[in-house]
Order: sequence, then structure tokens, then C-alpha cells
Amino acid sequence: MKVPALKVDDLSVWFDTGSGRIPIVDGISFSINPGDATGLVGESGSGKTMTANAILGLLPGAGMAASANAIEINGKDISGLSATAMRAVLGRDIAMVFQQPATALDPVFTIGQQIDAVYRRHLGGSKSEVRQATLDALDSVGFSQAEDIASAYPHQLSGGMRQLSMIAMAMVCKPAVVIADEPTTALDNSTRTLILQQLKNLQSRHQTAILFISHDLSVVSQICRDVMVMYCGRLVETTDCESLFSHARHPYSAGLLSCIPQISDKRPAPISSIPGQIPNATALPPGCHFAARCNRCEPHCLESVPKLDFENGRGAACFRPL
Repeated sequence: MKVPALKVDDLSVWFDTGSGRIPIVDGISFSINPGDATGLVGESGSGKTMTANAILGLLPGAGMAASANAIEINGKDISGLSATAMRAVLGRDIAMVFQQPATALDPVFTIGQQIDAVYRRHLGGSKSEVRQATLDALDSVGFSQAEDIASAYPHQLSGGMRQLSMIAMAMVCKPAVVIADEPTTALDNSTRTLILQQLKNLQSRHQTAILFISHDLSVVSQICRDVMVMYCGRLVETTDCESLFSHARHPYSAGLLSCIPQISDKRPAPISSIPGQIPNATALPPGCHFAARCNRCEPHCLESVPKLDFENGRGAACFRPL
């Protein structure tokens, strides 16, 4: 049996307050095999980035905590590692491509110095070996003038070039897993296409597993085979992208798809929006959190939490799936 590159078992994240816990991520489980890409989609505030931060042990601030039965990379559980031991894993076994490279990159060091530091920390080597690894990483993401990029400071690069540099930094140690958090946000179409193509190339070349976080299903469909739909910290649908686009089973997934503009020589269906808004984490309703916005809601939806039931390999957490 193939060992997943990333396996997450019953991950939860919460805020501790004087009046109790405020759930942010509610007991999610999934796995991604080597060389596969899985999308994690949902509206802003669904818990996507918190899921990534919890996997990496990067939860911000006091009062926030996480628990999981296991978080495994190639079969090795990292959920119980100390902060010191976790630093040896981050960048070597699992890496992150952040949403805002302008803030993730250090403005006082060149791109080359920052990638050098990652490689030197985990794999070591002479100065020339480290610099060659950096240049190879920059070349692998499509930079034809890797020396010039390595010598540049972040503010001297465009948004797309900074994002490609972040991908090079994430891949320089050839980790088993890369988490890409909204890597194409605020980029033009041509740059977005380039970013996705380079991620696919690296995925194929190194058999890297990718967790691709986005609110844009159309982007996810271009790089991912499978997709997980998240709402209020819960997974409400898991399936392959083709099946989701042809027949979404959860009403929330169908609502997200209806928001995507269609281009056709025929008159396309009007764009519709999901009524209401995602509830505040401090006042989540009982039962199905989507019930108040759902046109298929029944009385027991307001009281009971639907389980993620699977049918023909597809999971949907709904009492009345489509």
C-alpha cells in the first residue's frame, strides 16, 4: 500500500477564552499521495489557512491551540514534535508558499541569500555548493537569468517574480509536501498560468504532494486532481475535481460553482450568489453550520451535525445531498 506523503487525522484548532473554546477547524482528516495535488477551497474565514498553519505548527498568538491524532509526512508523525525538532522539518520535509510573498520575504536580504539560508540549514555544503543549489532552484521555476534574480532584493521584483522565488525557496530542499496558500491571488492571468505551470512541473519532477489552498475553484481545477470543500472549519465535500464540476453533492459546493462566470457562445446562466454570509466563529449555529443559507434545509439540519458520508469514493456532509 502506498504511504501518503501527507496524512492528517482528526485535526482541530480552537481559541481558548474565558467562556470556553471557539472552534476554528473541527476534526478534519485527509491524505495526499506523492505526486498528487489536492485543493482546499471555501470562502474567506472557512479555516483553510488555519489548517495549513496547524499542520506546520505555525499557529499565531497565545490562546490558540491545535490537536490531532496524527500529522504524518511519509509515515512519520510530526504532531508531537517540539518547536526545536519542528524547525528541522520545516523547509526540508514540508514547505509553505505563502499568500503574500512581499511580506513573507525579508526585505533586507537578497533572494539568493534567503534561499541559501534554507538550503544551508537543512542540507549544508560548501558556499559554492549552496549557491549552485539556489541557482538550480531558481532555474527550475523558469528564471532564465537566475544569477540576476539571486542578486535582487524582493522590492526589485514584480509580484509574479516574488511568488516564483517563494516557490524556488520552498522546493530547494525537495520536500515531500508543499502547501501553497493562495499563490495566485492578485496576479494577472498570464502570471497565474505561469505559477500553476511551474507548480505542476515541480510536482511531476520531484513527486511532491501539494495542498493547494484557494477560494477560486476554477484555479484549483487547473492543478488539482482532488478537492476538499471547507465551511466553518468542517469538510463538507471531498471528491475529484471532475466530479465536483459535473455534479456537486453538497449545496454549498454547488453554490460556489454557481458563482463562477461562464464564457460561452450561447447565453450563459446568470451568476448567482449564496445568500447570507459565513457565521462568526464566536456564534456558530448548532447542527449544520450551512443550514441558515441552504435552500434544502430541513428541521433536523438545524439540530444535528451531518457526517462526511462516502458514496462511490465521494464524501458529502449533508442530510439531503444533491
